Amino acid sequence: MLVSLLVWALVGLIAGWLAGQFTKGSDYGLVGNIIVGLIGALVGGFLAQVLFGVDPVDGLDISTILTSFIGAVLFVTVLNALSRRTNV
Repeated sequence: MLVSLLVWALVGLIAGWLAGQFTKGSDYGLVGNIIVGLIGALVGGFLAQVLFGVDPVDGLDISTILTSFIGAVLFVTVLNALSRRTNV
């Protein structure tokens, strides 16, 4: 169980950092990137399951990181859109 949580934290860190690099100006710091990455993993896994009928989130591999990254980018894009909307 502890190893699984550590793997998810590592995947979240990687996916969150990649999403922060991809969406310039959206770096949330180390803890924020982990949270964005973990939420991104959930979003990406959900979308992959709904759209393609697969569950690619199964450990520390490239498909898990890619799925988490795509989900994190989508999540950051929504966060940025909402923050721009409230600042107007």
